[in-house]
Amino acid sequence: MNHATQLLREAIQIGVGIILASIGLKAFLLPNGFLDGGATGIAILLSELFGTNISFVLVFVSLPFLALAWTSLTKRIFWKSLISISVLAVFIHFENFSSITEDKLLIAIFGGLFLGAGIGLTIKNGAVLDGSEILGIYLNNRFGVSIGTVILIFNTLLFSATAILLSVEIAMYSVLTFLVTAKVIDLIIEGFEDYIGLMIVSKEAEKVEKGLTQEIGIGITIYKGVKGHGNTGEAEQKEIIHTVINRIDIRRTYNLIDEIDPKAFIIEFDVNNVKGGILKKILGQKK
Repeated sequence: MNHATQLLREAIQIGVGIILASIGLKAFLLPNGFLDGGATGIAILLSELFGTNISFVLVFVSLPFLALAWTSLTKRIFWKSLISISVLAVFIHFENFSSITEDKLLIAIFGGLFLGAGIGLTIKNGAVLDGSEILGIYLNNRFGVSIGTVILIFNTLLFSATAILLSVEIAMYSVLTFLVTAKVIDLIIEGFEDYIGLMIVSKEAEKVEKGLTQEIGIGITIYKGVKGHGNTGEAEQKEIIHTVINRIDIRRTYNLIDEIDPKAFIIEFDVNNVKGGILKKILGQKK
């Protein structure tokens, strides 16, 4: 798969993610004043309090987080995130959905489902729709605080403010929305910092090694295979590449290997815990 095709596929999936997130917001959450967590929740809260257009508030609230993204993430992810958030704001501004249901429980669940699916699909393709993840990455880099802890504290403060400024009921339904959103995101991208292992056997081992270290930016270990048997018969002295990557980089890694050697033999396996070495953190963060 060439680079242009890969970018087109990512752009299409990010576009689908933006549409799903906008449906969750305009068809479910915004008409009923429900919040989600993160920067999106702040934007909804400010819009409810001051009666301002949510599209402009969302972009305004996202600017500080995007500034952090400039230093915490790769420039490619920064620009993709900036464009994604801007397009989401435009979609929210022009979309006009009629109310689907008045059941508050259904609103919280399905609003969170659509929003979580949109955010998850966007993150899976290397962009960010909500700034709280960026804040978590930044504080994790600077002070070693876990991303999950940052997001939990951030949203605890947000929902507490919602209970005081709006109502306890809205705050409670907003917590439910956030939990559904977070779970759906996890189901789509299988965790922000989940790692997987790859064992790669290729006739173009040297080129694959160079691509993994220079383009993907991960560490590798080379094993010497004494003998093997495959569809081409018996093979001697094969180099076996062993590496551990973040799940968000899995598509880029497979695309890279396919470009070099479409017939490469790859084994993918779950990794329970990783310590030390050269690891790519969430969202392609600089190593």
